[in-house]
Amino acid sequence: MTVNPLPVVRGGHRLYAEVRPGAGVPIVLMHGFPDNLHLYDRLLPHLDGPRPVVRFDFLGWGRSDKPAGHPYTADNQTLDLAAVLDAVSHKLGQDRVVLVAHDASGPPAIDWALRHPDRVAALVLLNTYYQWLPGLRRPPVIALFSTPGVGAIARTLARRRPEVQGRLYSWQVGAFISDLVVRREVVPRLARDFPSAQPAFFRLNQDLLGTLVRRRRRIADMRRFTPPVRVVFGTQDRYLNARVARRFADLFPNADLHLLPGARHYVQVDQPERVGRLISTA
Repeated sequence: MTVNPLPVVRGGHRLYAEVRPGAGVPIVLMHGFPDNLHLYDRLLPHLDGPRPVVRFDFLGWGRSDKPAGHPYTADNQTLDLAAVLDAVSHKLGQDRVVLVAHDASGPPAIDWALRHPDRVAALVLLNTYYQWLPGLRRPPVIALFSTPGVGAIARTLARRRPEVQGRLYSWQVGAFISDLVVRREVVPRLARDFPSAQPAFFRLNQDLLGTLVRRRRRIADMRRFTPPVRVVFGTQDRYLNARVARRFADLFPNADLHLLPGARHYVQVDQPERVGRLISTA
């Protein structure tokens, strides 16, 4: 598969982005935490049609710059996304996009979409979140690092004992994937990149609860959002679960809902062929 680099700079910092060439409205894939663009490795071959496909690492993650002291927050990730989409518009001559959000990229994707509905051909939500919804639960490791007070202790211990943090990472991310063989392939690939992303992981966890509370103010905007929204969730995700998916589908006026039995939190890893088809036809 041919991919080309897509130069993106924001505030003097380089975001790593790449594009699979094609024609038409681009599909833009966004990762959450604690992962990076390799979350979509198994999905890419299943995105049919001639459209370009863009994927990138947010600042602090993967091959993007990791500036010390940078405010790694959902608000700043929205600015990362805006920089990538400006580059897409300049490089590919396409203003409209299909936005695909997973996990922590839900807030930046939805924020940007609500501000630019005319540029959204479709919004695809994969096991993600935006505001606090009934049924939403934090995965255990995320709860550990995002709970005030407890999170500060956890961050200190993780810095002192990186091997413990590594085991926690492999356990938690492994639980996001249903197939043992696939788990053994994907988790080590993501784990190799995680140590350098730890500052972004810590800061996004500190920002998590505030993000969930503040975005409850946007419910009225979500109800007025007219572009198509496709909600695709794995039913075996106990955290960002089917109840959350149904609530998303209720909040957007032009949403359809697809619950995939047997898939866990990494729905694009567990069922890449079906998820690829749902994205391609959004």
